[in-house]
Amino acid sequence: MTTTTADSGELGARPTGEQSGGKGLKSGALGMVSSLVIGVASTAPAYSIAASLGFVTAAVTIFAPSVMLLAFVPMLFIAAAYYYMNRADPDCGTTFTWVTRSMGPKTGWMAGWGILVTDLVVMPSLSSIAGQYTFSLFGAHGIANNPGGFWVTFVGVIWIVVMTAICYIGIELSARTQVALLGAELVILVIFSIVALAKVYGGGVAHSIRPSFNWLDPFKISSVGALSAGMLVAVFLYWGWDTAVTVNEEAKDARRTPGRAALLSTLILLAIYVIVAIAAQSFHGANFLTNNSNDILGALSKDVLGSPWDKLLIIAVLTSASASTQTTILPAARSSLSMAVHRAFPRRFADIHPRYLSPSFSTLIFGAISIVWYVTLTIVSPNDVLGNSISALGFGIAFYYGMTGFACVFYYRRHLFKSVKNFVFIGLAPLLGAVILTGIFFVAIFYYSNPENSFITGQAWLPFIHFSFHIFHWHLYVKKGLGPPVVLGIGLLLIGVPLMLFWRVRHPEFFQRDRETAAGVDSPAPPLTPGVVPVTD
Repeated sequence: MTTTTADSGELGARPTGEQSGGKGLKSGALGMVSSLVIGVASTAPAYSIAASLGFVTAAVTIFAPSVMLLAFVPMLFIAAAYYYMNRADPDCGTTFTWVTRSMGPKTGWMAGWGILVTDLVVMPSLSSIAGQYTFSLFGAHGIANNPGGFWVTFVGVIWIVVMTAICYIGIELSARTQVALLGAELVILVIFSIVALAKVYGGGVAHSIRPSFNWLDPFKISSVGALSAGMLVAVFLYWGWDTAVTVNEEAKDARRTPGRAALLSTLILLAIYVIVAIAAQSFHGANFLTNNSNDILGALSKDVLGSPWDKLLIIAVLTSASASTQTTILPAARSSLSMAVHRAFPRRFADIHPRYLSPSFSTLIFGAISIVWYVTLTIVSPNDVLGNSISALGFGIAFYYGMTGFACVFYYRRHLFKSVKNFVFIGLAPLLGAVILTGIFFVAIFYYSNPENSFITGQAWLPFIHFSFHIFHWHLYVKKGLGPPVVLGIGLLLIGVPLMLFWRVRHPEFFQRDRETAAGVDSPAPPLTPGVVPVTD
């Protein structure tokens, strides 16, 4: 494999392929439609619903649709932060780059680490679902119902290998793949919702309940802890639209197209999730979804669509999980590429393939680490790969999305009171989004630290940990270990602290940067690293 290093120390080296961006990526490859498709497909709507809706109802019962609405609010607010920060600096490092500019290099490094950890944490659940649904598609339900078994794990690994190869070959193939996968997925979800609601209103469906406006009232949820637990999972359902911004250096009109695609993605997702959540819950009730939380669409498919049309839902979830595997590798590779170019990561991660103009080493190494992580987690927790991964994932999402909101406010702080538009869209909205996500992050630590609140009730990790203390009216106690979501979600984030300190000692130049503020709302930011010029068209 021949590669070119787009490292800040060798800025004259550029690939010789057609158009190349500021880091050697292929610029102008993505239009508005392609960026929007990548943004929506990255959330994997069918997979996210199949893997998560049951966990939301487990926390908030029939009020899952209201949680979908609530989770949309901080997502929209953070999408506004992405829009304005991308206008200033269309760098594929996104949160890493923006937080480094506005809040300092140590905080920026941890924000970049948060992106990488979050992308890694989701891979086992994506791979597990892809493996299960592959066997379900061919009627091998016995194998499919054993997510921790050898064959499901083996096929899950094959999916990672295939999607890593697509990402390696280049962004245009990735975009074309996404258009085909997303189109099939959305059509099937609409058909499922229409048929489910038609059968409910037609009568004769056991345990069905007609939709009610009460389902949209979050004030009827039993406790703040339950609401926070539901929100942490619901945030996962929306997570992924920021991939549209991560591929900004490969988009046409890099300063504007990715941000608009991100905003539109959140609106499309809101409509999909609320409609499908109402349809699924009404068919057999919230308890049915909770009892089949590992795969609610698979559990509903035959009753709603009948045989052989139930295969459509299996195809939707399978294509969704495989698409999301691909679009999880894309941002992880580009984040590590950006960190390497700006001297925050080993320079090898800045390698660009001379023909495909993709981050070659970053893509391959993330695919390999994902396989190791998936197999390891399957061995450690074979019965709850899905639940532990999704619950832990919420911590990383809340962390780096929240950091993006704060970064926007810090960066534009001198311009927030110059107009009402600036105050609302650049200041208030990103700040509220960041505060909401930060609140969810800390409340969820309290909630999930208790192993009784894990999805396998009573399952505890690190049994030697014992403590009990109060913060205001919150009682945080652990008697025999922590819940797995906290160990995975918080533990992996904390690993970044010693790694960041190690890198600071070995490579202090990255950490000598000063914080910046915006020269103007429409002013492009200067290069974060001298000589690394962002792509603007």
